[in-house]
Amino acid sequence: MSGAGAARAGDGRGGATVAHDGTVVLALETSCDETAAAVVMGGRDVRASVVASQLEAHARYGGVVPEVASRAHLEALVPVLDEALARSGVALERVDAVAATTGPGLIGALLVGASAAKALAVVLERPFVAVNHLEAHLHAAMLDDPEAPWPMIVLLVSGGHTLLVRVDAPGTYEVVGRTVDDAAGEAFDKVARFLGLGYPGGPAIDRIAATGDADAMTLPRAMLQDGLDVSFSGLKTAVINAVRAAPATRTADVAAAFQAAVVDVLVTKARRAARTHGARSVALGGGVAANSLLRARLAEACAADGLRVVLASREMCTDNAAMIAAAAWHRLARRGADGLDAPAFPSGRPGDPLAVP
Repeated sequence: MSGAGAARAGDGRGGATVAHDGTVVLALETSCDETAAAVVMGGRDVRASVVASQLEAHARYGGVVPEVASRAHLEALVPVLDEALARSGVALERVDAVAATTGPGLIGALLVGASAAKALAVVLERPFVAVNHLEAHLHAAMLDDPEAPWPMIVLLVSGGHTLLVRVDAPGTYEVVGRTVDDAAGEAFDKVARFLGLGYPGGPAIDRIAATGDADAMTLPRAMLQDGLDVSFSGLKTAVINAVRAAPATRTADVAAAFQAAVVDVLVTKARRAARTHGARSVALGGGVAANSLLRARLAEACAADGLRVVLASREMCTDNAAMIAAAAWHRLARRGADGLDAPAFPSGRPGDPLAVP
């Protein structure tokens, strides 16, 4: 075998693994409703990233059904893995470490990817690395701009999570703000469902809001002046009440007003976090990071504040395995591999600073 020097894994831990620019990580991501595989060299050189979406399978239910997701992962995993290896031009024997998301996420879905990755690690005699899905989202932005200066504030916004994270270096994180109820993406989905826009709600609202008037409806900005935590459940209720009070309001206007309210809160909190923590850059990650208004407003705010803005590409905003591989490379360099007994945690690994409380 012609691996680049990562230690082999007799017990799953791989001994004193050394990760360097030539270390190739093969990663799998199955935390929710995307089946993904990627090959990344040196923690930043994405040789291939393949994602199979389950959108159509879940759209009829208006959200992700865990059992449907798990079965779809089982069907898609091998074809996705084969395609990633073929696109990368990297032979399976050349892989130096195998990684998978082990939390947070849907437990059945997580077990599909983690079990497959562990099996590959055993067969190839390579180290296995367990990756926190939220930590990987931090690396998604860094993949697109690896030279961004520290400290960095990352605004991580997705269907299940909304976090403000101070990053001093890969592996050195502090959660400085989080949602106290609904995540931003969850609010988008709920409002879109109420408006009859379908699933997923984020892209649907983004599209229709482009033709709406955000000033046509006044909506609250909860906790706007209070610290770094956010709240969106009251905003969802306010939308419902406003529509019921004025049913003739154009759906596009409602969507635009709702989107503007969410973005105002997120950008205000990100700017405050950057000032409070002396950040030199602000990054955006997670599925909601694909929202066009959020990307534009955050870029404008960072320019006004003299901060470098790091916007993950839209391909890296949604769940993917390239970010898992990047996070795994840094974990491998920092603390070595994990044992094959590393469990999956629906809320993240206990003790991890990014574990969901």
